[in-house]
Amino acid sequence: MIEMTPREIVASLDRHIIGQEMAKKAVAVAVRNRWRRRQLDPEVAREIAPKNIIMVGPTGVGKTEIARRLAGLVNAPFLKVESSKYTEVGYHGRDVESMIRDLLNLSINIVRNEYSTRVRKKAEQRVEQRLVDLLLGKPARHSGWVSSEESILGPGRHEQEYSDEPEPRDASRELMLNKLRSGDLDDKNIEIQVTEATAIPVIGGMGADQLDPGMQEMLASLMPGKSKTRSVTVREARNILLEEETEKLLDRDKITEEAIERTEQTGIIFLDEIDKLALAADGARGADVSRQGVQRDLLPIVEGSTVNTRYGVIKTDHILFIAAGAFHNVSVSDLMPELQGRFPIRVELDPLTADDFIRILTEPDNALLGQQQALLGVEGLTTEFEPGAIDAMAQLAAEANAQLQNIGARRLMTVVERVFEEINFTAPELAARGEKQIRITAALVEERIRPLLKDADASRFVL
Repeated sequence: MIEMTPREIVASLDRHIIGQEMAKKAVAVAVRNRWRRRQLDPEVAREIAPKNIIMVGPTGVGKTEIARRLAGLVNAPFLKVESSKYTEVGYHGRDVESMIRDLLNLSINIVRNEYSTRVRKKAEQRVEQRLVDLLLGKPARHSGWVSSEESILGPGRHEQEYSDEPEPRDASRELMLNKLRSGDLDDKNIEIQVTEATAIPVIGGMGADQLDPGMQEMLASLMPGKSKTRSVTVREARNILLEEETEKLLDRDKITEEAIERTEQTGIIFLDEIDKLALAADGARGADVSRQGVQRDLLPIVEGSTVNTRYGVIKTDHILFIAAGAFHNVSVSDLMPELQGRFPIRVELDPLTADDFIRILTEPDNALLGQQQALLGVEGLTTEFEPGAIDAMAQLAAEANAQLQNIGARRLMTVVERVFEEINFTAPELAARGEKQIRITAALVEERIRPLLKDADASRFVL
């Protein structure tokens, strides 16, 4: 886990998200508590359960963005899922337990990448020796590589199968190795043996992309790929062989063991759109029965249970769950009471105002207006905004949210695109005429957006 303090986490989130201080503080404290718990005695740590969070607020105010940015901060398995894509066991669709399997697969990839980085240098040495063998037309030795000891001290007894004249061959290997490292041979074609992955057959009308990742891997292992000879450049061969040699050096059992431990102790799952599982007290039944079933299936996982995976049993007792939803037509109290109790921290996110929109347009790293400036800069054009232009965009976005459906900051993207639509289209021609600067004024913004607001039918589809 990261060792950032809650204040540092909030400061990092502030670089990308405007406002919503309470939500930022809540997730920052939750993440920090994960690290604090890891420092305790195991007996004490075992009794400390995570304090799950539910964020409530209208769409477009930053709920999902907080999760997305948090995922980039934590050095831990972090999975964002859409609650609405899960169905009750027995219905067509993915069951709730699959999110734990997805989290474990994500953890395995994280640990695998870390271990791959550790063995990369050794793998590169092996790849160099294999490439030298291929370039010299020599058969692969032992497992197809030369150990570092052999490359330093000279060939061992296995080298006798190559030639009776070791010295000239050693000199040629050294020369070839130097050329290889300098990049002189990168475009030279060589032939290597590669294994083609076998296509996974369709099972019961289900496509391969609908299978659980673990099931895909299991089926692939039961149907080993065919080996074939491919002619590739040295540059391409280096990448192919590096992957092979890295795989040989990795300890799969150790990776799996560490990934399971990280999943259980530091895993975080963000349940987006959880309001879609709620059923209004006066709502109709029938098709909505499945929503209630998903809540029932979700309850033991959030509370703490065991989930069977192909890598072993995962305990969910200490996985942190952060849920979010707009709750337009339903309220949090419409969720099952037992499920509500599993989310003790409830955070209300504030609706965004025109003043917030002004800050969103200008303050965050890579803000919307900065993105447009960067894109037009590729054409050799600089873009300047009058203060009134930014105010006009923010005000018109707020008016559109008030007149139409309130979609929060997402409305800004539509407004900005409409303002720049014609400019983006004619930018190459403007640059060809020698123009260097584009100035966005309040009058231009009004001209592009105001007519759409006055036309109710057009605004509904365009804005």
